[in-house]
Parts: sequence; C-alpha cells; structure tokens
Amino acid sequence: MSTEPETTEDAEPGTPGAAAEGGAREAAATDEPATGGGGPSGGEDPSGGDGEGTATGTSGGDGEGTTTGTSGGNSETTTTGTSEGNSETTTTGTSEGNSETTTTGTSGGDGDGSTTGTSADDGQGTPTGTPADNDEGTATGTSEAEAELAAQRIERERIERRKAGKAGRIDSGAKLSGQAADLLAAVRAVESGQKPTATVFDDPEPAPRRPAPESVQRPQPTPAAAPAAAPAPEAVDAVGRVLADGGAPQALAPQVAAALGEGADERLRADPWLLLRVGGVRPEQADGFARALLGADCGPDDARRGRALTGWLLEQAALAGHTALELPALSAALAQRGVTDAETAVTGAAAEGEALVFQDALDPVAPEPEPSEDGEEAGERPVRVLIGLERYALAEESLADGLARLVNSVPKQDGAAEDWERAAAAAPGSGAELVRAVAGHGLVLHTGGEASLAEPAALLRAATGLGLRAWAAAHTPGGRDRFAALWAGRGEEDPGPGAAPVTTVGGLLSGAEGPGRDADGALGLDLLVVLDAPRLDVESGALLTESLPDGARLVLAGDPAVLWSAGPGRVFADLLEARICPRIASRRPDPGPLGELVSGIGAGELQQVEAPGKEIVIVPVRDAGEAVHRTVQLVADSVPRAIGVPPEQTVVITPGHGGAAGTRALNAALKERLNPGPGRFGGFDPGDRIAYSPAPGRTVPGTVVKADADGLHLSCAGAPVVVPKERVEQSVRHGWALTAHQAVGDRWPAAVVVLPGDAAQALSRPWVYTAFGRAERHLSVVHGVEQALARAVSEVAARPRTTRLPLLLAPQVPVSG
Repeated sequence: MSTEPETTEDAEPGTPGAAAEGGAREAAATDEPATGGGGPSGGEDPSGGDGEGTATGTSGGDGEGTTTGTSGGNSETTTTGTSEGNSETTTTGTSEGNSETTTTGTSGGDGDGSTTGTSADDGQGTPTGTPADNDEGTATGTSEAEAELAAQRIERERIERRKAGKAGRIDSGAKLSGQAADLLAAVRAVESGQKPTATVFDDPEPAPRRPAPESVQRPQPTPAAAPAAAPAPEAVDAVGRVLADGGAPQALAPQVAAALGEGADERLRADPWLLLRVGGVRPEQADGFARALLGADCGPDDARRGRALTGWLLEQAALAGHTALELPALSAALAQRGVTDAETAVTGAAAEGEALVFQDALDPVAPEPEPSEDGEEAGERPVRVLIGLERYALAEESLADGLARLVNSVPKQDGAAEDWERAAAAAPGSGAELVRAVAGHGLVLHTGGEASLAEPAALLRAATGLGLRAWAAAHTPGGRDRFAALWAGRGEEDPGPGAAPVTTVGGLLSGAEGPGRDADGALGLDLLVVLDAPRLDVESGALLTESLPDGARLVLAGDPAVLWSAGPGRVFADLLEARICPRIASRRPDPGPLGELVSGIGAGELQQVEAPGKEIVIVPVRDAGEAVHRTVQLVADSVPRAIGVPPEQTVVITPGHGGAAGTRALNAALKERLNPGPGRFGGFDPGDRIAYSPAPGRTVPGTVVKADADGLHLSCAGAPVVVPKERVEQSVRHGWALTAHQAVGDRWPAAVVVLPGDAAQALSRPWVYTAFGRAERHLSVVHGVEQALARAVSEVAARPRTTRLPLLLAPQVPVSG
C-alpha cells in the first residue's frame, strides 16, 4: 500500500517479546498500565491523532470466564475471590472454561444469562429479575435454527433407543467399598427404578454393518419445527403465587413452570431450591427464596439444597467445558457452598436421577487383578469416580460408540487402489498422505492452519472424482464460503451457489443444507470432512457420528492450537491424544508476517516479526478509556486510509463483554462513530453490524436490514433472517467488536485486537493464537498489558477439561502407531 500512515509519539513500533529491555517494567493487571511493552510489531501505528483518552478504570472480573472453584477449563478470563461482576461465564466452585454463557451473581444487566435485578441488601439473595441471554444465544424461531434443534432432538431419541436395545450390562465395581460403593449403589438403584439413566459401564459389541442405501434428498429447506407448547396460563399463575410468597419476581413464573412441568407450583413450594433449574438463578438467590418460604425449617445442610446444588454445579461445569467432575472436585465445590456432607448430597442427587456416577478404570485395557497364590483376595482395580449429567454422559458414550464403529469398520470401496494412489500422487505436499490415509481408514485426523485447508479441498476433489459422495462441513458460513472457494480452485472467488459440496454443520444436521438423509436417517454421503474440528463438542460430535452410514469415512480437520468448543468436551484434542487413527500433520505454513507471528505463538513464543508492509502494528495505550478511543480511530480512519481495508471488513476482538473496554463499550463507541442512530428497534438501527446467535455455541455475523411487526430483519452471510422481537435481546448483539470465541472459525481482512490493562488475567496462549489468527492482511494490537502478553503466550496453556472420551474409546479401539 503506497499510503503511509500518520505516526504519533504514542504509536511506536514494537517487537513481540523484546520490550523487556530498556527498563520496561513487569505488567500488572490494573486499570492504568504503562505504555510500551512487548507485542506484535513490524511497522508504525497507522492511527492518527494524539491518542488522548480518559482513564475510566475497570474492575477485575469482566472477562468471559469467572471461576472460583477447584478444577480447570479454558475460560477467557479468570478472576480470583468471590466477586462475580460482569463475567461471561461463572463456574463457581468447580471449574473454569471457555463457555460464554453467564450468570452474574446478584448484579443485574451486565452478564449474559443472569438474573436482571439485585439481591436484597440483607444478603438473602432472592432472585429479582428474569434471566438474560446466553452469550452464544438460543434458538430464535427461525427456520434453520428450529430445524437444527428438532433434528438434534430426533437424533437423541434415536440414540436413546439404540442404547436401550443393548444387552447385558457388565457389572463393575464389585470390590469397591466406602464412598465409591455407596455412590455406585445409588446409581444402580436408579437404574432398576423408574428414572431412565445411561448405561455407563456398557462395553457393547460393534453394531453389525449394513449396506448404505441410496440417499433420499430432502426438500430444501426443511420446514421449521413447531415451537414447544407454552405452559398453561393457570399453571403460570399458580407458580407466580409461590414466587410471590418467597419474595421472587413473578416474571420468572413462565420459566419455572416450563422447567418443572406438571404440578410446578406444588413441587416448588415443597422444594424451593428447584428454582436453581431456571437458567441464571444463583444459589444465594435460591437460598433467600427458600428461607422466605420455609422459615426455620431451612438450613444449609437441607438434603434438598444439597441435591439442587449438585445439579447446579454440574451444569456450571458443563458450561466450562467439562463432561463430568471428579468426586473430590465436586465435594470441594459443595463444601464451598456450605454443604458439610457432600457425600450425602451427591448420593441423594444420584438417587433422584439428577446426577450419574461413573467409575472409570484408570487403565481400562489392563486385566482384572487375580488372587495371589496363597489364596489372598485380589486387590482392587484402580478407578476414578466421576459425577456427571445424563445428557452429556449419553452424548459422550454415543460419540465413543460412533467413533469406534468408524475405526473398526471397513470403508466403502469406491475406486481401485491404483486410482487412490494416482489421486494421492496428484495431491500437493502432505495432501498425498491424507489421501492415502483416507483410502484405507474410516477415521482420519488432519491438523494445520489456514493454509492447510488446501489439502482437505484436494481430498474432496479427488474423492468426488472416484465416485464417492463427498461433502465438507464448516461451523460458520464464512468458513463454508472460504472452503468452497478452495474446492473450486479459484482462490477467493465465489464458486457460485450450490456449486461446491460444502455445508455448515448446523445446516447438515438439520437437513437445510447438504445431501439429506436416507430412509434410515443416515446422511447420504460416503465421505465427510468436518472443518474447524476443535469446535466440536460431545453433543454435536455424537449427532454427526451417529448420522454417518456404515462404510462412510470421516475426516476431522482443524487447528489444534485454537480455543476449544463452547460446549462440553474437547473431542478433537482427546482424539489426537488417544492415537486410535491416522493423524496427518500438514506441513503448509501460513504465509507472510502474520503467518510467522501466529505460528510462533502456537509454539509458545511471541517473537519479533519483520512487517515491512505494516501487516502487524502495535498501539500502546495507558488505560481502558484510551484503548476504546484508539480502537475507534483505527477502525474508522487509520486502517482504511493506510491499509485500504474499510470498516465493514475489520473486526475488533477483545477478551470480554463487560468492562470499560469490553464488547459492550467498544460496540457503543463504534456505533456512535460508524452508524449513529437512536436504536429504536431494541437498540438497533438499519445498517448496524450484529452478531446473531441462532443456537447455543453458534455466532453468525450480519447486518440489520429493518424491523417490523414480524421482528428484526437481518442479513447474515447473504441470507435473510427474521428474529422475533421477543428473542432479539437474547440472540442479537452489536457485532463490530466480538470475543475470540465468537470470532473463531471466521477471518477478516483486518483485525484490531484490544488488550486493556485489566485483561492480563484473561490471556492464554490459545486465546492470543485465536485472536491474532483472525486477520488475513493486517493486525493492529491495542496493547496495554505490557509483559503479560508474552507471559501468557509462553506460560499459560489451555486449562484442562475433565472428559471421559479417551477411557470410553480405549476398550473398543486399539491404539495405533
């Protein structure tokens, strides 16, 4: 670009990881960090002006993940203490994670999924508002979203029927004693009673193979599913009276009635802690409600409270990415909530079917211990006791069964071995290894960055040429369109509607896109390439694998260094570690200074990068107020003028939604500069950039077109979307500024990553890698965290998640080399 940017004394070239020299001081997570510090470099600041800004100050806890417990996850912000503030995910007492669903304690309006009022001043903690939206949104009544959710319900029912048909549970744990034996006994009591539970200890034989019939194309698009019936008005009124007696707002009545079902008012009066089943209600609020209803009969060790808290903590753990919690971690979390007898609480929850107990052998392939020669009884087999929710236990078990079926089955033979070899020889680079691996295996993993997508694209073309029904599925419309262009071999050109066999995961599962399903409900394909595979959680992974016909091949392709899924599980990482199938690592590096910078971050090094074309620029700031000021200046003026990228092609990425430099503050400032207006349509005006969440864990960028009696009209990836007015607040946000989780899976010509001083604790290597990797041509870093950035890249890896997938796979699939 020939246009040179203006430079100021506040905008100076920087070198990542090198700013510690020359007296740079250690970073502190405060609201007034010093200027300077390490960061990406390679040119001067493209912004003009003197960068003046008012230090507004922010408090800690405004990130996307607030944890106060014992086990880890992959949250975007970690705050210590008991304050909850504006965090985007709260996993109190149990875990940390990257879920963007939020409960905000007793404060209102700032967190997603929170109660919107404040608790009583005396600490009674009664809920005083209705839950707000989940960060990633919920189904909004649009055709695609409802069809996807309906398809998921159908698939879960089919999975449950399949599980019910399995014969012979393998007894386990006969030699357990004490706490583990009591918990196992509670689970078996539930299994023999009226409440259905997952068969946790089953080790079934692989399902018999069946020929894949010809697919039957579904009408496109699938009609929207009918919305769930609302609770009867009299039921809502009855629940409202109970809520009023306990000092809770009657606005919660419809949600409580829907969550508790028939006789909700009587159930709630008998067990006030059932209020915790309503999203956004906090334990302290449920405690206050229970005290108001029960009076002297209410106590911290009430068995009802223990059961409810057990379920609530497991839900919070799922939001943080865990599919289950180890018993010691759950017990510690319960103790932090004032439950002195955690064993009784967990046993009670298991007996009521509200939680499931698993005992997984630490070495699942080791033989059972044998008695010694002198007749002494054999020792106990080492196990770990896990507690989880049936929903995720069933999904993880089904996922393991589906993956084992793929690994152990013989792929459908379309094309001779010589034809596959010719296709491999024509594939570029490590793409040849990918083609050869897919020729002989039902499950293959492929790792690499953005440039490596050329290899799955070549595989898809080769498979189509061999007569296979081959499709690819991306998680976002943007990812779909980029891969379609690669498949067509025309770079960034649009291959045209319907020209490429590429769909979105949501569209594939719902039937709105893709090949449709055959008479048995299996997808009409022989090869499926799933892109952005780290975004797969256990539920979507189970739906995909259960939907594949026998003899089909599955390729999971993605960059293992990006942030993990918003939902529970770490499917791609677990499979890479399990070593049960071929793993092809691409040798294609991402090009240019941006590729060099991001590759170094993936290896744990924030290195100095030469960027003569101003591909990478750092903009030092002193505080959050200045960060907002400089960000608006970059997007609206400097980047368009100096780099040639207009504002509508630039994304702003920041660690959290709350705080003085979170997405809310940045979006408000960017709207005022780029599309000012009164926001008369629920805060939106025509032309506003938005982030639309049609279903949990999915974010689609778009723009506002208009609003009328039908709702808010959007244009998302070129498709019209109408959001009913009652769902706008929950599923639509302004979208000039996003979090890294909202941005993953998409790329923009330019990205501005905002790192205010209070974001230091939010940073981790996966977060930085993901945020910096969203830029195609230019990256500006509004840098106020000093050396915390380099430390995060070198020292802060992804926090672990507790999952069962590797142990479930081990007995069914042999480890490969």
